[in-house]
Amino acid sequence: MKIAFFSTKSYDVDYFEKFNVDSEHELHFFKTQLNERTANLIEDEKAVCVFVNDDLSAETIKELHKKGVELIALRCAGFNNVDLEVAKEYGIEVVRVPAYSPYAVAEHAVALILTLNRKIHKAYNRVRDSNFSLEKLVGFDLHGKTVGVIGTGKIGVIFCQIMQGFGCRVLAFDLYPNESLIQKGVEYKSLDDLLISSDIISLHCPLTSETHHIINEQSLAKMKKGAMLVNTSRGALIDTTAVLSALKYRQLGYLAIDVYEQEEALFFQDLSGEILDDEEITRLLTFPNVLITAHQSFFTNEALDQIATTTLNNIKAFENKEDLVNKVLMSKS
Repeated sequence: MKIAFFSTKSYDVDYFEKFNVDSEHELHFFKTQLNERTANLIEDEKAVCVFVNDDLSAETIKELHKKGVELIALRCAGFNNVDLEVAKEYGIEVVRVPAYSPYAVAEHAVALILTLNRKIHKAYNRVRDSNFSLEKLVGFDLHGKTVGVIGTGKIGVIFCQIMQGFGCRVLAFDLYPNESLIQKGVEYKSLDDLLISSDIISLHCPLTSETHHIINEQSLAKMKKGAMLVNTSRGALIDTTAVLSALKYRQLGYLAIDVYEQEEALFFQDLSGEILDDEEITRLLTFPNVLITAHQSFFTNEALDQIATTTLNNIKAFENKEDLVNKVLMSKS
């Protein structure tokens, strides 16, 4: 099958070509993001392979339909950027990669916590400048702290277990509690109780209409003064304006994010020689207690292997008219 890849980087080309055994598929790679306008790059490809910041709105899907596209293959788990109703209307199937090394994301969340807490990034830069002072590098022991985990899917489960290994008390909030975590000592609480009690809060839930801005002015006010907030899930879980205010007035003590609500105009690009138009991320970067990485939590060899193989298997199943085990279904709500 001919496949048009959008938002591709060098590693996408490397891993997909690696697992395209015997050149079974004809892969066409485009660096540009997919949207209503760039859909005109498609010629006779029957499938498009897209990533988290590609635009699969109604307008784009209509253009895909005009081009004869029959399959949208997401090389990621999230699908909030796809208008599923319109895709269904035009008979375009949507598949995804529901899981790819959940350890990668969970471990990155822990790395953010350790780096921000112990100021490793600042110490690294100091030592490179022959500055061996320890002034303003004091952190805190993770042992004995209370960690709140919002969302206990595969990634959240692994994150809980890692934090228990540090000797933390782990609280969790999820509509569907995980019995195995309960048996291991994780305490499921209401969202309010978790916010009130946690020294560190880590987000591991999907982005839905219910979780959009789950961290907002009200929830931030309920958190412990000086608590740490970590987000490696979806940017729009956090109301950035509210977080900026909480940082300014010292209600929020630390912020570590790998995702950002307006990241589609920034992440996965080298903008080092440009002036950023995004005032909120520019302001976030001025805070010494904020750590930002550019959506790299998934970025391990194991995860990239899994993304490529699962995506290509999804496409093969569609081509062979087999059951689409990773088909994205519309919510009944």
